[in-house]
Amino acid sequence: HKDAYQAILDGVKGGAKEKRLAAQFIPKFFKHFPELADSAINAQLDLCEDEDVSIRRQAIKELPQFATGDNLPRVADILTQLLQSDDSAEFNLVNNALLSIFKMDAKGTLGGLFSQILQGEDIVRERAIKFLSTKLKTLPEEVMTKEVEEFILTESKKVLEDVTGEEFVLFMKILSGLKSLQTVSGRQQLVELVAEQADLEQTFNPSDPDCVDRLLQCTRQAVPLFSKNVHSTKFVTYFCEHVLPNLSSLTTPVEGLDIQLEVLKLLAEMSSFCGDMEKLESNLKKLFDKLLEYMPLPPEEAENGENAGNEEPKLQFSYVECLLYSFHQLGRKLPDFLTAKLNAEKLKDFKIRLQYFARGLQVYIRQLRLALQGKTGEALKTEENKIKVVALKITNNINVLIKDLFHIPPSYKSTVTLSWKPVQKADASQKRASEDTTSSSPPKKASAGPKRDARQIYNPPSGKYSSNLGSFSYEQRGGFRGGRGRGWGGRGNRSRGRIY
Repeated sequence: HKDAYQAILDGVKGGAKEKRLAAQFIPKFFKHFPELADSAINAQLDLCEDEDVSIRRQAIKELPQFATGDNLPRVADILTQLLQSDDSAEFNLVNNALLSIFKMDAKGTLGGLFSQILQGEDIVRERAIKFLSTKLKTLPEEVMTKEVEEFILTESKKVLEDVTGEEFVLFMKILSGLKSLQTVSGRQQLVELVAEQADLEQTFNPSDPDCVDRLLQCTRQAVPLFSKNVHSTKFVTYFCEHVLPNLSSLTTPVEGLDIQLEVLKLLAEMSSFCGDMEKLESNLKKLFDKLLEYMPLPPEEAENGENAGNEEPKLQFSYVECLLYSFHQLGRKLPDFLTAKLNAEKLKDFKIRLQYFARGLQVYIRQLRLALQGKTGEALKTEENKIKVVALKITNNINVLIKDLFHIPPSYKSTVTLSWKPVQKADASQKRASEDTTSSSPPKKASAGPKRDARQIYNPPSGKYSSNLGSFSYEQRGGFRGGRGRGWGGRGNRSRGRIY
C-alpha cells in the first residue's frame, strides 16, 4: 500500500481535483505510513500554500491530524506561520486548528508558537502574540496546568528581553491572566518583571520621549498589581528621586497628553501601597518641595488693601490633588516631618500657602455645588456638568487633606478616593460630597462657571493615559534598553520566507 500512498502524495502536483482528493486522503492515511511522515507533511504544506483558496482551506483544516508525537511542535510551528493569512475564513481555520492541537499537547503547541514569536516574521510574531493574549483565557483548567503556565512564564521572559511597548502590554495581559500568578507571590513576581522592564537602575532621561514613555507604560502595568502585601516602594522611590525633580522637562511621544499630570496621578495611585522606604525623609522633602511649587503664596496687598497689581496666582487643582495625596500617604510613615524636620519659618510659610489655597477652594466648591444643585440623571451627563462633577470631587479631596494638615500636630488619618478612581455605592443624584459623585475619566478642558475675580481656579486634567494607549506607534522593537534606536530599540533582521 506504500506505493498507493505515494501516488496520493504525488497528487499534490496534479490538477485541482487531484489536489482536493490529496488534501483529504494524505491526513486520513498518514498514521499508517510513519516512514513517509516527512513527505506527507511537506505535501500537505504545499497544499496549504496552493493558489486555490478552497484547496488551502481544506488542507489547513486537516493539519491537526498530523499532530502526533514528535510531529506536533512542527505542526504548531506551521499553523503559527499560517496565522499571517489575510483570508478571514482561512485565518479562523488556523485558529481552530491551533486550539484543537492545544488540547492534545499544550506545551508542544506553545513551543511552536513561541518559536515563531522569537524568530518569525513580524506579522507572524504579532498575530501569535495576539492569539496567546485572546485564546489562552478560553482554555479549560485541565489544559492550562501548573506545568503549562510555568512554561508560558519561562518562554515569555525570553520574549520580554526584546519587545515593543505594545507587545509588553499584551504579555502582561497574558501573564496576569495565569491562575498560578494570581497569588501574592505571583503578583510579586510580575511586579519584579515590570521593574526589570522599566530598568529602574538606569539614569532617567526626561528629554527622551521613549525613556519617559517606557516608564509610564511599565508603571501603568504595575499599578493594578500593588496591594498591602505587594509593595510599590521601588517605583515610588524612583519617581521621587528621578522623575519629580525633572517634572517640568518631561517629554512624550503622545500628542495632547499632559505628561506631568500623568506622572503625578501614577505616583498618587502607587503611594497608598508604599512599604518601608530607605530614604523616606529625603524623598518626602522632594515631594514637599514639588507640592510647594503648586501651592502659591497669596498676592501682596497694597496699603489700601487692594491688590498691588499682581495677578492672582493660578490654582492647579488636579496637580495639587495628586501631590497632596502622595504627601499625605507617605507622611503617615514620618508623621513629625512637618513639625520636627522643617524649621518654624518653613512650616509657617506652608500654613500660609495651605490657608490661601483653602480659601480659593471654598469659593469654588460653593460655586460647583450651586451649579449642580437639583441636577440628576441625564442633566449630569452633559460635558459641562461632567467637568463640574469631577471638579467637585477634586476640590473636596483637597479640602479633606488640607484640613488634616492644619491639625496640631498635622494628622494623616483621613481617607479619600482619588477623583479619577471609581467610587463604590455612588449616588448620581447627590453631588454635594466627593464620595457621592460618579464620573467618567477626567475631562479634557474646563468650561466651568464664573470664578472669583475672573481667576481660573480649576485646571482639570487634560487627558487620561489609558485613553491614549491606542495612539502609540512603535515602529521597532527593543527590550527597553538604551542604545537600540526609537521604539525602545530595534530587533535585528530575521530570516524571511518559509521556515517549516
